[in-house]
Amino acid sequence: MQAQAMVLAAGRGERMRPLTDSCPKPLLEVQGRPLIGWHLEALADAGYGETVINTAWLGEQIESRYGHRLGGMRLAYSHEGRDFGGALETAGGIARALPLLDEVFWVVAGDVYVPGFAFDHEALQRFASGTALAHLFFVPNPEHNPKGDFGLRADGIALNRGEPSYTYSTIGLYRKAFFDELPAGNPRGEKVPLAPMLRRAMDNRQVTAQLHTGPWTDVGTPQRLAQLNSP
Repeated sequence: MQAQAMVLAAGRGERMRPLTDSCPKPLLEVQGRPLIGWHLEALADAGYGETVINTAWLGEQIESRYGHRLGGMRLAYSHEGRDFGGALETAGGIARALPLLDEVFWVVAGDVYVPGFAFDHEALQRFASGTALAHLFFVPNPEHNPKGDFGLRADGIALNRGEPSYTYSTIGLYRKAFFDELPAGNPRGEKVPLAPMLRRAMDNRQVTAQLHTGPWTDVGTPQRLAQLNSP
């Protein structure tokens, strides 16, 4: 079985230092549970059979914490730090893990807090039956990103720029074909950011999106983490 979800957990978390000097950012706890644990448990509860986690900075701690099974869900790892000495950025990391992934799959960053998000099988199947290369979940712009990232048309087409503008939640559905411009499996460990690839695909009208209005926090600073853990 190939995985239908990938959790991104390779980043250094520079802005979270000193908390991340000895703990990988996805293992920082919110409400008594590691950030990555919220995603993994949601995916397991939704009935997905396998999820891939990419690691780099202190990645052995993540594998030690979760092992290779969570309930009925298997966990596979793409160890960028072990294989290449560091993280490969978002697109490079996904490309590296493609041999482990199904033709369509979820991607979610391990350092966002989005309780209650449904990794819906119906959403995955709708995406699989369409033609878009990616389907993104946007959120209303937070204070730290007031101008947003991308535009959204009323018909659900995501735009490189335009109004209204929203923030990319770091949750999305992707096809393997989205990454065709990269070497299969990224064997040389190329560091490739995702945003430029998304913008090019948007310019070709190959990306759709929808707005998620539930709780969502990019846990990018110790202050935001402390706020989430306040009584």
